[in-house]
Amino acid sequence: MKIRTMKLRDAHKSDDSSSLCSVLWASNGDHIVTSSSSDNAICIHDAITPSNAPKFLRNHREGVTALALSPNSTCLASGSIDHSVKLYKFPGGNFESNITRFTLPIRAVAFNKSGSILAAAGDDEGIKLVNTIDGTIARVLKGHKGSVTCLAFDPKNEYLASLDSLGTVIYWELQSGSTLHVLKAIAPNNGSDVSVMNILAWSPDGELLAVPGLKNDVVMYDRDTAEKLFSLRGDHVQPICFLSWSPNGKYIASSGLDKQILIWDVDKKQDIERQKFSECISCMSWKPQGNALAVIDVMGKYGVWEPAVPSTMKSPTEDIPNLYSKSRHDFLLFDEGEEEPSASGSLSDLNEDTHGEFEEPSRKRLRRQSNYDDDAWDQDCNDELESIPKVEVHKKASYGKKDNPNGKSGSRKLMVAADQKMQEAFQPGATPAQPGKRHFICYNMLGSITTMEHDGYSHIEIDFHDTSSGPRVPAMTDYFGFTMASLNEKGSAFANPCKGDKNMSTLMYRPFSSWANNSEWSMRFEGEEVRAIALGSGWVAAITSLNFLRIFTEGGLQRHILCLDGPVVTAVGNKDELAIVTHVSPSLPTDEQMLEFRVFNIPHGSQTLRGRLPSTPGSSLTWFGFSEEGQLSSFDSKGVLRVFTNQFGSTWLPLFSASKLKKSEENIWVTGLNGSKLFCVVCKSPETFPQCTPKPVLTLLDLSFPLASSDLGADNLENEFMMNNMHLSRIQRSIEERAASGHDTTSLDDEAFNLETSLDRCILRLIASCCNGDKLVRAIELVKLLSLEKSVRGAIKLVTALKLPNLAERFNDILEEKLLSETVGNSKPKCNGSSKTSEVSRVASSIDHPLPSTTCFLGKRNAEELTKDRNGKIEEKEKTIELKASGKLKDQSVQVNKVAKFDQLTSARPANPFAKAATNQPNSSLFDSLKKINKGSNL
Repeated sequence: MKIRTMKLRDAHKSDDSSSLCSVLWASNGDHIVTSSSSDNAICIHDAITPSNAPKFLRNHREGVTALALSPNSTCLASGSIDHSVKLYKFPGGNFESNITRFTLPIRAVAFNKSGSILAAAGDDEGIKLVNTIDGTIARVLKGHKGSVTCLAFDPKNEYLASLDSLGTVIYWELQSGSTLHVLKAIAPNNGSDVSVMNILAWSPDGELLAVPGLKNDVVMYDRDTAEKLFSLRGDHVQPICFLSWSPNGKYIASSGLDKQILIWDVDKKQDIERQKFSECISCMSWKPQGNALAVIDVMGKYGVWEPAVPSTMKSPTEDIPNLYSKSRHDFLLFDEGEEEPSASGSLSDLNEDTHGEFEEPSRKRLRRQSNYDDDAWDQDCNDELESIPKVEVHKKASYGKKDNPNGKSGSRKLMVAADQKMQEAFQPGATPAQPGKRHFICYNMLGSITTMEHDGYSHIEIDFHDTSSGPRVPAMTDYFGFTMASLNEKGSAFANPCKGDKNMSTLMYRPFSSWANNSEWSMRFEGEEVRAIALGSGWVAAITSLNFLRIFTEGGLQRHILCLDGPVVTAVGNKDELAIVTHVSPSLPTDEQMLEFRVFNIPHGSQTLRGRLPSTPGSSLTWFGFSEEGQLSSFDSKGVLRVFTNQFGSTWLPLFSASKLKKSEENIWVTGLNGSKLFCVVCKSPETFPQCTPKPVLTLLDLSFPLASSDLGADNLENEFMMNNMHLSRIQRSIEERAASGHDTTSLDDEAFNLETSLDRCILRLIASCCNGDKLVRAIELVKLLSLEKSVRGAIKLVTALKLPNLAERFNDILEEKLLSETVGNSKPKCNGSSKTSEVSRVASSIDHPLPSTTCFLGKRNAEELTKDRNGKIEEKEKTIELKASGKLKDQSVQVNKVAKFDQLTSARPANPFAKAATNQPNSSLFDSLKKINKGSNL
């Protein structure tokens, strides 16, 4: 066989000594990740265009010794000599968290099949299983005597295999945390040589475990019984230091201290290709699609061997075992066979001393058949690890004889639940923690709260946007490790997840001022974790992992405890109202979150709203809160802002879409909104949140409906029309509520009047656009929506000037119908004269003559004559009436017309915003002015 050679390129600096280097290939094949124990940087290379400069992640203080990618390649984990394990978003490289720490260097990290559990180990005693959802330690597995150099989860999520520097392999059962098999000294003893690691690897179908042998060979062990099945022995003349299975499991690549790589055909048990290098190859990774192998040597040089398998043979990515076929797109994902942690804490309820809490599985171990528990949503499973399948096994069969009753070679029937990833809880206005940097734990329209960890404690600062009105709050030293906060005008609340020896969560409230000393208070929760907090007028709310809503008074009295229907996503307070978002069920196959919102009035002890929270398919909720006017609002990861309205029986309206901005290189981080503007920080992609330093600059974006491209070409006018209608509906409801409660509505009446005037102006401009665009039917629809008589007459003059006589005639007909309707309406008796129409009618009836140019007060005969006169005689009639009027009447009519022309026409909308039920409250200032006019005319 011809021995080939290939050139490698520099990826990491080297001090002329061997280092432990790692290489990974992303699941989509677009990126290659490399690291070195002599370099604190992680490099993300562009595999499609290698000439592009790599992205460097320099979050570790010392060399990086281990890398792992989640199965969907959305999360990157790294271990280092600095004793820390860190998580990053991938491929963006945004730092997420320090997921765990050790007291000695890390040597190995690995994700399970779903990405929900991360195993980490090194020179410390014990393997940590960490819940990637909340960073809690699920278990610590102890049994190795030497440094653990490799970890590998069984593809079927039943076992974890580990290998140490002394050559000992241990099979761990994930469900019980117990050891199944201990194979001592079956791999080379590397002693203290940290530049070479013992390695093991599961076959893609999970049936074989490959381990370097003592005779420079690769030994295959049985999945369930750990018996040696066969070995691959060829031309390696020194011990093997790395193994990598091809995606379909037909081939395996082995690298040795003899500086060569061999490609093996596992079925034929022979090597089919080899490659020589100038240095020992430290790590290898197969390309998920295609025929290529990424390699990196102990000097930090990497390259791609392509094709790795001879083109005449079966591709290494053909017929890949499809154990779990569902694709995932979220950050950390739960796959079939595992259920997402419930709100009761799941993995967070476990600690290092949980051995014996799980039901022991049957010791009868099946080799070819597995029974999976299909846990439903309402079973409220206590622990993610408990949903790992229980296994019963037949007597072992020798490798190569894989016939089963179904007639399919090497297959297993999977009876699993297709659970989807549910969004974890978050605080609106919070940003992820960053090592050595200050980050937000609260940011709203009032101010911000920031924190920075330093030497085991944190330094918290509270700042108000308006320093002249907000109180000066001294900085606080945080010994609890608070990760969430809420801020209002009177105080601030803080909470942390479970931590410490007793695994307790803490809630603390600090008022900004109080007449009493020691007004600050705190609460501790044992076996219960705070997931979200909110502040309001005189109350503090905390939602916990047990799905409890706990309400406290401002002084710390435990006032209410309510049960919620699902795990909390977020919570926010506004004066008397508390809004909470919870999960209704696991997400849909489209990755759409199934969320529900509830709004409580805390002082009244009532629930005012409840319903489904809409979201864009495939998105997650990123912000939730109230506008400055008190409207409930939400913003999702697809850039869609929704505002709750009482229109159409209470629903959500989309008032902003980032996709309409056509700026894909920008991400929007929302801080709040008012009636017309969205307050946000615009971040340059791939950044999704701002840094605390320098202080973020707020950007104000106009709210607008995501309208379709109209054939009229007047999208701005149509948006203004819809926005005014929405605001008018909100004000009308406020008028009704205030009137029903007996409060004065004068200011709201004036606001509604101004809105109606603005709405009519907008409609007139739309009518002009329709006429110019020859959309006359649409113009008819629009004129019917005009509220004021003056506006309708203006529309008639407009279409007359545009020489559209037919349209002008139709507008006249609509005007006459409105006037007749108004006349009939005024002739009916009004209860107590409470409405504006009856008040205006009373004022008008006290005047001796009808008002000029205001035909709604004409008698029945005049109205009938006006109906018959359709040939341009309207102006002539009005002129005749004006000539008959006295000079005194003219002066009166000029004053009255300022109001009557705008207000006496019946609105095209179902409700008149100025009509109020009879109350003991005095009439509005608008009616008072009419009374004064009438009184003056009688003198």
